[in-house]
Amino acid sequence: MKCARMPSSSHTLTSLASDIKRWGRELGFQQVGITDTDLGIAEEHLLRWLELGYHGEMGYMQQHGLKRSRPQLLVENSLRIISVRMDYLPDDTEDLLDLVEDPAMAYVSRYALGRDYHKVLRRRLAQLAKRIERRIGHFGYRVFVDSAPVLEKPLAEKAGLGWIGKHTNLINRDDGSWFFLGEIYTDLQLPIDQPATAHCGDCSACIGICPTDAIVAPFQLDARRCISYLTIELKGPIPEELRPLIGNRIYGCDDCQLCCPWNRFARLTDETDFFARNGLDTATLIELFGWSEETFLRRTEGSAIRRIGHVSWLRNIAVALGNAAPSGGILDALRKRADHPSEVVREHVRWAMQRQATEL
Repeated sequence: MKCARMPSSSHTLTSLASDIKRWGRELGFQQVGITDTDLGIAEEHLLRWLELGYHGEMGYMQQHGLKRSRPQLLVENSLRIISVRMDYLPDDTEDLLDLVEDPAMAYVSRYALGRDYHKVLRRRLAQLAKRIERRIGHFGYRVFVDSAPVLEKPLAEKAGLGWIGKHTNLINRDDGSWFFLGEIYTDLQLPIDQPATAHCGDCSACIGICPTDAIVAPFQLDARRCISYLTIELKGPIPEELRPLIGNRIYGCDDCQLCCPWNRFARLTDETDFFARNGLDTATLIELFGWSEETFLRRTEGSAIRRIGHVSWLRNIAVALGNAAPSGGILDALRKRADHPSEVVREHVRWAMQRQATEL
């Protein structure tokens, strides 16, 4: 990143920062904050988390050395991080609680129901950067949306967008936690915002509700037990002892957000890109298990779900079918996949059939 042609005074920089926040809101971000690049405390937490092996098979978490916690190693000449958040919750959380408890239905984490958020936020951030460029001329920047070694939650916390809760998600006092994050690394020496202060207090609802006890202590998540990791990041077999705890969650898990008291302030998104597509918010497990690979690729086109591939999709749904109330219809659906080319799918189908047959 080349150095910017810097505005000439602190007054100009303060005015520019104000304009950036206004432009961000105009582009659909609910909040924009600015912070420096010092992530020393976050780096200590990251290294301890990696040392404990809590990242599981997410080798990318340690492949880039210290670039994740030292922005200037990732993007040379970075001085400030512009951090943004955008709401994504498409439906009422009271309905979601009923959905999670219905074993015949498929639960997909709310963030993945619509268009891939990476594309939506990256486009808006690029537009924001272009607005800055029109105002001051060329400046150095790079846009990130969960696409590089970036500690987005510590950066957002420092930029005043919220605090990292005991479930390790970011929480905003006025808007809860149902939002995406994105960043612009820049060489503009903009004034920085005050970090957010924590307001979890004595509450431990997220720890108590976690189906797999993945939140092993306040602010400590063992990803190896997390349903989001198991259904999205893990490519091989899901540990058998954890399968019954997954319930009907076939892609991600929102339980720790559903129970968070601060989410009573969450607002539904008006971004149509995040509205549910292809009936994924109301689909049954049997319906989705019947999708061929061609159907899966077509109906998840432009969605974050597509990245896991059809094999993991079937694996996840097989587990959920094994956890469902016994029925001949489920057994029939499972038998149709019993000879699937993938051993991962076959093994999970066998497990699910045994569970169904035992209960019938």
